[in-house]
Amino acid sequence: MSRQRSLFSLILVLLATFLISCGSPTVAKAPPTYTTAQLTKIQVYVPDIQAVRDRSEELESLIKQKDWINVSNFIHGPITQARLNITYVIPNLLPKEQSAARQIVRDLFNHLLKIDQAATDGNTLVALNNQQAAVADIDKFLDLLPQTSTPAES
Repeated sequence: MSRQRSLFSLILVLLATFLISCGSPTVAKAPPTYTTAQLTKIQVYVPDIQAVRDRSEELESLIKQKDWINVSNFIHGPITQARLNITYVIPNLLPKEQSAARQIVRDLFNHLLKIDQAATDGNTLVALNNQQAAVADIDKFLDLLPQTSTPAES
């Protein structure tokens, strides 16, 4: 009986040694970074998004003037194009930032819908509040983007 225990212990020691030696050490992964291709794709769309952000006072002015036709045109024109550009940028962001960016796009879309509905109803206050929220959404998205310098800035 003691001989069987010794043999069993020896087999367990050999098995444990074999399993430990076959295990690979864990290698620390470097944090994900942007590739040059991703940065290039992102930088293609940023100027157009920034241009719409810079025109936000124009939309605010149209709302204050109660020029609802041009408010609708602005929402369905430049802002919708900026939203489309944002959706083109999202797949090039790091995975952890993609979910936040998608939420920002959903919020932006909801604010644009509310502005459009307020324009239809002629509700200046609701339109102005949602215009400010939409601009804040664009700012949040621009803050998510990687900070890179263009060759002209270098």
